[in-house]
Amino acid sequence: MKSNLGKMVRLNDDGTVPADNPFFSQGGVTAQVWSLGHRNLLGLAFAPDGTLYAHEMGPRGGDELNVIEKGANYGYPIVSNGDHYDGKDIPDHHTRPEFRAPLVSWNPVISPAGFIIYTGKLFPDWNGNGFIGGLSSQSLVRVEFGKGTAREAQRFDMGKRIREVEQGPDGAIWLLEDGRNGTGGRLLKLTPKG
Repeated sequence: MKSNLGKMVRLNDDGTVPADNPFFSQGGVTAQVWSLGHRNLLGLAFAPDGTLYAHEMGPRGGDELNVIEKGANYGYPIVSNGDHYDGKDIPDHHTRPEFRAPLVSWNPVISPAGFIIYTGKLFPDWNGNGFIGGLSSQSLVRVEFGKGTAREAQRFDMGKRIREVEQGPDGAIWLLEDGRNGTGGRLLKLTPKG
């Protein structure tokens, strides 16, 4: 708790620490911590109801999608649904119920990148769904949320590493491909057929 490594921090706009942070009374860097036990947070998105979701890249396997809760410990490096890069086992989340398990875990990995929760009108059936860019999976992953649950609902093969996902003001979904060897990736605008 003496560093912010593996933590999600929460600060006011002016850089001060909110007094309702879970570890505020401990002062210093610890006061900044909102949640801990994260490996590699890469995408954050708020649902319309204010719920905060985050995805993170796992080690060798075990990419995760989590609902972020005040003061929660997500267990890394003690638990993960993946293994160390050297092949050594990391116990799975179910072996240590005191740690928050992910809502969704991917193995093989998708290598998550950009992330939105869709709120537009162009795709009304997907309103409230999450969209995650996949690097190694070269895909766009659609996630459906339920009460305290989530599941991968669909995976669109994009044929390229998807670095970023954004929603345009008109409700279109925009994707940015990863560039390789000094070349830029394409910017793609997704709209309904027709």
